[in-house]
Amino acid sequence: MLLHPLHKLILSILLTAPPVVAFGGQTPDKPPQTQDFLVVFQQGIKAGKTAVGTKVQAKLWIATLVGGKVVPRNATVAGEVVESVAKNAGDPCRLSVLLNSMTWKGGSVEIKAYLTSWYYPTTAESGPDLQYGPEGSATRNWNYGAGEYPNPNSPSYKPFPEADTGKDRGVADTSNPVTSKNRMAMKDVEIERDSADRIVLSSKHTNIALDRLTVYSAVSGDLLLSPKSSPSQAIPSKPTGNPFQ
Repeated sequence: MLLHPLHKLILSILLTAPPVVAFGGQTPDKPPQTQDFLVVFQQGIKAGKTAVGTKVQAKLWIATLVGGKVVPRNATVAGEVVESVAKNAGDPCRLSVLLNSMTWKGGSVEIKAYLTSWYYPTTAESGPDLQYGPEGSATRNWNYGAGEYPNPNSPSYKPFPEADTGKDRGVADTSNPVTSKNRMAMKDVEIERDSADRIVLSSKHTNIALDRLTVYSAVSGDLLLSPKSSPSQAIPSKPTGNPFQ
């Protein structure tokens, strides 16, 4: 059957065109160069105090796509401390934590990710104002026809009590911890790769300590095998591998 010239042109383009590229400039089956895992540790970790070989656990802070699988939020992340040295008069402290697996109901996946110096701080967000009784001038006694303002000196005026001291409090504490969307670098902490291709954190000022409230960033990928690089090159500009970004 003879092909129309237009059909020949379309066929030629299809045969010579490069493979389809997915969003982000990658082929569909090519893994990203680096991948972030945002975790909250279930125990405190401190350089020089937490021994090498200590098994650690963390919770995945956000659902993450790994090897075609969506690992759900709060999946259990397992790992171990691979270097832990306290600082002394002449040498900085050193800390390296390897995360090697994630498990959840109905699935599991192996990873190789190292803790970095990036974290997402937690701040206290004020809740609604629950002041009991009206605010205003102490000399103002009438509430626009709704009755008289309660007198703070009256025995019948009982704001919310303060549990600790037994004294009255006018406002209940409704602050709520909120994790920032903007990450920060640990103060006075440097990041490097050692001869075994492990990411190691170090500080000349203090022994690095990790708590159970902060969201920390661990990273895995091809860049761990590249020549020694600065933190800005080793760590991507924002978390990757999150299917909901």
